Amino acid sequence: MLASIGLGLAVRFLVPIPPEISLQAWTLLSIFVSTIAGLVLEPLPVGAWAFLGVTTAVATKTLTFAQAFTAFTNDVIWLIVVSFFFAKGFEKTGLGQRVATIFVKFFGKSTLGLAYGLSAAEAVIAPAMPSTTARAGGIFMPIIASLSQQADSKPNTPSRRKLGAFLVMNQLQGSTCSSALFLTAAAQNLLCMKLAAELGVVVPSAWTTWFKASGGVALAGAAAASLPALTGLLLTPLIMYKLFPPSVKDTPEAPKCLNFVILLQLAQEQLTRMGPMSTNERIMLATMGAAVCLWVAGDMLGISAVVTAMLGLCALLSTGVLTWRDCIGHPAAWDTLFWFAVLVGMSGQLASFGIISHFAGAVGERLVAANLSWPVVFGLLNAAYFALHYMFASQTAHVGALYAAFLGMMQVAGVPAVLGALSLGFMSNLFGSITHFGSGQAAVYYGAGYLELKEVFSYGALMAVVNLLIFGVVGGAWWKVLGLY
Repeated sequence: MLASIGLGLAVRFLVPIPPEISLQAWTLLSIFVSTIAGLVLEPLPVGAWAFLGVTTAVATKTLTFAQAFTAFTNDVIWLIVVSFFFAKGFEKTGLGQRVATIFVKFFGKSTLGLAYGLSAAEAVIAPAMPSTTARAGGIFMPIIASLSQQADSKPNTPSRRKLGAFLVMNQLQGSTCSSALFLTAAAQNLLCMKLAAELGVVVPSAWTTWFKASGGVALAGAAAASLPALTGLLLTPLIMYKLFPPSVKDTPEAPKCLNFVILLQLAQEQLTRMGPMSTNERIMLATMGAAVCLWVAGDMLGISAVVTAMLGLCALLSTGVLTWRDCIGHPAAWDTLFWFAVLVGMSGQLASFGIISHFAGAVGERLVAANLSWPVVFGLLNAAYFALHYMFASQTAHVGALYAAFLGMMQVAGVPAVLGALSLGFMSNLFGSITHFGSGQAAVYYGAGYLELKEVFSYGALMAVVNLLIFGVVGGAWWKVLGLY
């Protein structure tokens, strides 16, 4: 606790305040730094520490009460909350167990096979379901929870490392590449293209250009994101399997319940015992099917992702599949609502006070003054844009605050326009897993209770380096072949 508070005090009183920054803005930065430090060091549970941070901001008059709690109306946050209730519905009806058993039957020859099966499923669903948060909370976390329960791997207990922690970490890290693979796989991708167009960087045929390079020498149908993103999807399960391994593996020496040959037989027997789907299971399946359809067609119909989720929850409540007591008795949902909203609110106010744009501008000025070649500027700006996400609690907010500024700096430095626009768009997905508050899906996966905070930060940093290398080396070579530069 002393270390967390001391770091914030050091920023406030020992670091010189730039003349362009107000005392109020700098004080908020120091509170934010202290809050983030406490989330990493955990002197208190996440929600409690976030409460201390927001109370400090209000008590010192750094923020008004309305400013401090403005993010509680954020639609992404409520989408996360409702997704927890969907997961409860999967568990309560038994549909989650049925789906998990089917996954075990077809992919369960090994734990690694399960990880690849889940990653492949998300990559297939991603272009038609443009919300990584909805995919995490509405589909994959319920399935992972059911698979983990079958292996006696329970959240917030030592048994979480049997299976659940590995599958959750793999899905969290792999989801960034799934989102980067298609233009319509995440809302921030569409925002990136819109902001690029406003700067005069028009990406012709945006969907296909994201999925193929533009330019006269481009290979028709060749995806700009495909090779680096697919490389990331292929390597992530292997890396997690080696560095963050489950204790449940396909080894003959494993106990009977953990032997995957026997597990396949048990899966078939379990499906037989479960028999036909119950009425509640059918309602749950129909509700999720309708939600997915609305998530796909929502833009055309004018129905947002959060409204779709709310309609789904209303259907479950009105049919009795879920009760209101089920909802209010779900502490993980309400805890996530609080701490995530606090962090989103703080980061949003930092952006509005000009803190983040100041740092971005300072970076740009130094790069221009250094008279570096455009490839060097390209790499440094992408890395800086990525690293600044530690100050954000929303991918979309990050894009809105910094994307145009960084793309403008790239244009001044002579970076090919379409290459700069696409690369920053890819980065806007890849940094979604570096913290537990950096994206909606990260909040969902962390909130499930299978991961410890230090694991999220440490393996998030590790995979950040891996993904930057993949997109820098593999992506760089691929984009050269495609004629992007």
